[in-house]
Amino acid sequence: MAAPARWAAALLAAVLLGGAATGCTGSAPAPDPAATATAGVAPSSPQPSPTDRSPHGVLLSAQLALHDARRAEFRAVLGEDRARGALFWAPKTVLKYQSDLDARLLMVLDTSAYLGGDQASALRLGGPHWQKFAGGRTPYAALIDRLSPVVAVTAAVAASDPVPLGEEKLLDGTAAHYRVTLTAARYAAAQTQLDPARRQALESALGPGEVVLDLWLNDRDQLVQLRRAAAEVDTVSYAEYGSSALSVQAPAEADTADAGSASPPAFP
Repeated sequence: MAAPARWAAALLAAVLLGGAATGCTGSAPAPDPAATATAGVAPSSPQPSPTDRSPHGVLLSAQLALHDARRAEFRAVLGEDRARGALFWAPKTVLKYQSDLDARLLMVLDTSAYLGGDQASALRLGGPHWQKFAGGRTPYAALIDRLSPVVAVTAAVAASDPVPLGEEKLLDGTAAHYRVTLTAARYAAAQTQLDPARRQALESALGPGEVVLDLWLNDRDQLVQLRRAAAEVDTVSYAEYGSSALSVQAPAEADTADAGSASPPAFP
């Protein structure tokens, strides 16, 4: 009986060796992705897109909505200041900002700023109601970056874990509430549309701690309100996205005094 046993053992070894050789030649069936995931190796996840309704996908859709709108009205509470106005973020930066703390009006048109518009400014300037500040860069950029929905949504898209908090009632209807938490460094670094100096200024303004950003989106994925808690707490609401009725005009030259090389003063 010993010989048949040795023969059976040799046959089994040959079968096993043949199976191993077949696997080395690549003729073995491809692994099942489901089985791979079960074994602890997850298959690659699909990337979020503006057409899906995952939290990241919704924020990407909000980013596209801003790209199309290019302008909006706003009401803001920035720290201790309350303000209203209009902001254009494309094709050029334009801002109209009226603070409740100051009778003066600020208007920024690309690389020029106009400050005044009130009788006190006319008395101070000896006639003209407006003082013009011009330079190679956008003045009051820090204020614009606090107000801009593009900056806020760009930061939200860069966050790794947007959290949907459900629908909530706002003054003008219902909005979907999302929250993201990220560092000031990541918030600023996401803003590739800004130059490095402006990104650094934004990071410094946000402070050393975490930034908690709450966004409320309407049924068209338009940002209707944001709340940003960092070094200061800002709340900005938006309306009239893309409205052709929104316009900001430079004051008449005859009613303007040129500030020359002077730097724009703090406002408000």
